[in-house]
Amino acid sequence: MNFTPREIVRELDKYIIGQGNAKKAVAIALRNRWRRQQVPKNLRDEIAPKNIIMIGSTGVGKTEIARRLAKLAQAPFIKVEASKFTEVGYVGKDVESIIRELTDLAINMVKEEEKVKVLKKAQDHAEDKLLDLLVPAKQPSEGVSEASLTDTRDKFRKMLKEGKLENRMVDVEISVPSSLPMVEVISGANLDEIGMNIKEMFQSFMPKGNKRRKMKVEEARQVLLQEEAQRLIDMDVVAKNAVERVEQNGIVFLDEIDKIAGRESSQGPDVSREGVQRDILPIVEGSTVNTKYGMVKTDHILFIAAGAFHVSKPSDLIPELQGRFPIRVELDSLNEQDFLKILVEPENSLTKQYVALLETEGVKVEFKEDGIRELASFAALVNERTENIGARRLHTILEKVLEDISFKAPEMRGEQVGISAAFVRERLSDIAKDQDLSRYIL
Repeated sequence: MNFTPREIVRELDKYIIGQGNAKKAVAIALRNRWRRQQVPKNLRDEIAPKNIIMIGSTGVGKTEIARRLAKLAQAPFIKVEASKFTEVGYVGKDVESIIRELTDLAINMVKEEEKVKVLKKAQDHAEDKLLDLLVPAKQPSEGVSEASLTDTRDKFRKMLKEGKLENRMVDVEISVPSSLPMVEVISGANLDEIGMNIKEMFQSFMPKGNKRRKMKVEEARQVLLQEEAQRLIDMDVVAKNAVERVEQNGIVFLDEIDKIAGRESSQGPDVSREGVQRDILPIVEGSTVNTKYGMVKTDHILFIAAGAFHVSKPSDLIPELQGRFPIRVELDSLNEQDFLKILVEPENSLTKQYVALLETEGVKVEFKEDGIRELASFAALVNERTENIGARRLHTILEKVLEDISFKAPEMRGEQVGISAAFVRERLSDIAKDQDLSRYIL
């Protein structure tokens, strides 16, 4: 997608409040990818992505910025916690599995796009198969001409298109992979996908069986459509395009990077932290990972790392890894004014979500201006008194405020409820007064 940095920030503004510096940094990183594609090929391979470290406490929008950026760029995106990886030899996941999982996601993305391209053809094939089931093929015979058979088929085709046969039952033959007794494989750091690969290998040797099922035309159409679309998609092209997309546009969001940043004179469980960093280093620097769809180069994948860095700091990371994350950006803590905007401004704001959810039960909820201010004020207050969990506090508070309405909604059809400041205070006053209680509930 050919967005300018200003357009990227404008799109991110629709969903994330504030954090201008972080938005600016990711917008430049994304635009640099487009710029890299425009330079001569001999120089293109030399231009490395400018990886980013986002520094900020939980709930300030780090993950959301990365996720929305990937959606905007239509890029394969994966979020992983750095702390779940351990160096080879310890119990944990192998870091190369990040790239394998990213490639699997890209395969699904490309497959869905290819399905759209072959949809019309697949629909025609599925319709023909349905007609074969509804009007079994007959040879012209005495008294039954070929024109008469064609006329009958055309009549059924017309009825099918008009939806008049949706409830008619048909006998559909669907292909089912032969089932195999599953052998449990214990996965170590380097045996990440062995269990899955053994199953796939055996299934490729075993012939697919066919199974007949009675179903309505409406359901049969979907089953046949999926089968025909699958048959029309060239998986070699899908794999080639997916690998290319990962290599050129992939985004990896490494969360909790601060948890593997070793502190000086660390002993005991901390000794493996540097090992994890050294294992992550090759894929960030640029290496080739073997996946079931072929070799994937990681040289131009964009890595966005994030962490609170309350105890450690980015300079506690090993120098080689620090050097691969040249852009550092600090995210601001959220205040009452930010909460006020978060509740109202984004296209997917929490207040809009709750209004839509309760509308399904026929209950009309209206958030009054003073009610929204009171919600923002409570969120800021509780974050100040207890652990600061950023915008996630709004989820907790809104759930508590709307708990009774959500419970009674099926019996309140047709009613209108106004969420005012008094309503919010009534629901939260006891909890707010008792600090120990608020630690557990809010």
